Amino acid sequence: MKQPILFKLSVNTIFLIYSALCVIPLLVVLSISLSDEESIFRTGYHILPVDFSFQAYEYILFGSSPILQAYGVTTIATLAGTILHLILSSMLAYGLSRKEVKYRHIVAFLVVFCMLFSGGLVPWYILITKYLHLKNTLFVLFVPYLVSSINVLIMRNFFIGIPDSIIESARIDGSGEFNTFIKMVVPLSTPVFATIGLMTAVFFWNDWFTSALFIEDGRLYSLQYLLQSIMNNIAYLQGTAFGEKMAVTIPSETARMATCIMAVGPIVVAYPLLQRYFVKGLTLGAVKA
Repeated sequence: MKQPILFKLSVNTIFLIYSALCVIPLLVVLSISLSDEESIFRTGYHILPVDFSFQAYEYILFGSSPILQAYGVTTIATLAGTILHLILSSMLAYGLSRKEVKYRHIVAFLVVFCMLFSGGLVPWYILITKYLHLKNTLFVLFVPYLVSSINVLIMRNFFIGIPDSIIESARIDGSGEFNTFIKMVVPLSTPVFATIGLMTAVFFWNDWFTSALFIEDGRLYSLQYLLQSIMNNIAYLQGTAFGEKMAVTIPSETARMATCIMAVGPIVVAYPLLQRYFVKGLTLGAVKA
């Protein structure tokens, strides 16, 4: 009885230490963002805020940059992009997983080929701007990423593992292919939907490169690109004579940490809520197997 207790105690201790190592840096970042700029240079970094101040958040939220509008743009792009990505990728993957579909091997080869080789950045830019006319539109933030080759292959391999007897029994009962996919395949595929959905949402939320390429209208800036622009503006002001005179009123270190908190905050808050469905999907997959 002692060995299992000691083993569990040691494992729990290791995980507690590892969890602390993961949480402490986030607490330090939060503490710096809520501290006064001068106190950071005077006393250094602390887990608890020193000279509590919202100066960094006031500079970011109430400055000249439309931060709240960028939040809305990124939220819409993340939700729409994730939902449409799951719908299109799963439907393509399901078609590739069915043996009765003609030319599925050719289509699967094209999917793998597109994963390994691409036309490059310049042809992609020309396609988006000259032919699809998506430049300076909200659609450009998520439409180019609605299908991912690697995600299609992951879903295809998962769908192949679903017993054919389940799909055949649905067909015998008169169910159509689309109805079978929605009511039989999708509920059994919760683990792969949860995993790919979470990874896709994080990608859309953290994407700044698309805005840098295709967005010139400040009202359509994504959150990450706008926060990066704010930090570049702060660095530019600090390098000018005017910035040196205003160094006391322009937060630098605290603003950097505030942008980190504002960027990762919604994901950190939403992940525990999504984790419940993620774990439930994994359990369902284990029972099904």
